[in-house]
Amino acid sequence: MPPATRESPEAVVRALRRPRELTLALDGRFDSHTTGGAWREAMAHIAGADPNDAVVVDASGVGYCDGCGLGLLLEIRRRRPDARIAGLRDETARLLARFSADDFAAKPKHAPADGFVAAVGRATAQTAADLVAQVAYVGELLLALFAAVRSPGKVRWRDAFSAADAAGVGAIPIIGLIGFLIGLILAFQSAIPLKQFGAEIFVANLVSISLVRELGPLMTAIIVAGRSGAAFAAEIGTMRVNEEVNALSTMGLSPVRFLVVPRVLAGILVMPLLSLFTDLAGLVGGAIVFRSLGFPLVTFVNQISTAVTWVDLSGAVFKSLVFGVIVAAIGCLRGLQVKTGASAVGRAATRAVVSGLVLIILTDGVFSVLFYVLGI
Repeated sequence: MPPATRESPEAVVRALRRPRELTLALDGRFDSHTTGGAWREAMAHIAGADPNDAVVVDASGVGYCDGCGLGLLLEIRRRRPDARIAGLRDETARLLARFSADDFAAKPKHAPADGFVAAVGRATAQTAADLVAQVAYVGELLLALFAAVRSPGKVRWRDAFSAADAAGVGAIPIIGLIGFLIGLILAFQSAIPLKQFGAEIFVANLVSISLVRELGPLMTAIIVAGRSGAAFAAEIGTMRVNEEVNALSTMGLSPVRFLVVPRVLAGILVMPLLSLFTDLAGLVGGAIVFRSLGFPLVTFVNQISTAVTWVDLSGAVFKSLVFGVIVAAIGCLRGLQVKTGASAVGRAATRAVVSGLVLIILTDGVFSVLFYVLGI
């Protein structure tokens, strides 16, 4: 057993000058209490050295080194990028390798503003990187969903049902209110021009077709994106900040399969049901206006049954399924992209809502063109 080395309680810096070389021998304990004096002494030796001389840091005598000691080594490397650090203990060397001198470099308080070309180039590069990340994320998510279909027992159904309860049952009041008001407004607005032609009876047709084919799935997706998509991003983003996502990766668990798949399945489950509930609430609002125009409710039901077909209803349900995947997936993606800091979680929630709304509108436009081509 080798003899125990005696560790100095203080941080000591000794300078040894050779021809064309400056050696700084560090000895003792480098912590928050002892590093200050050693820092000033080391910087004085560095400042007085010839710029053409090589700098060697002998850290074989360092018995303990925390963040302050690492900061000293990084500051030496920042001032003299050619400095060679030797003799560090393995655990300290591994910590030092995780940082660069730029991490501790002083940042200018007011960075000069980029020119127009630089700003456009940076925005283009960020957009391209985001697209690449989204493509990789979609591929990983598809593989995870395929694995979930192949092995349903491995899915965290408790998390999926919990997310479905939060995103579905919790959204029923606001979904019902918005749907009712949309049906009410549509009926009133359509009754004004139709009254000029004595065709108020077709208010029921207009309200039902508009709700079932377009407004029901679209408004439901927008509300869920603003409510549950942002919640998914904030929840996973907070886990990212707290290093919980990294802990999952360390344990060999895929964050996509463990965190994203249950929430995507919850979105697939609740979005069609919420869309149908929006349609029902909107029809109730339209029925009230239709009744106020002097028509019986049986006429309203008959007009709906002739205007809306099972093809319309099936297309709306399928559209809602796709919207559910988009809202849940983009919310989880923005959460996984969180870096550090509480403000990053807020930005992720905002990006989830904005990205979700843009993708929902684009997807809805694709569906409109597709249904037109197919004659649906």
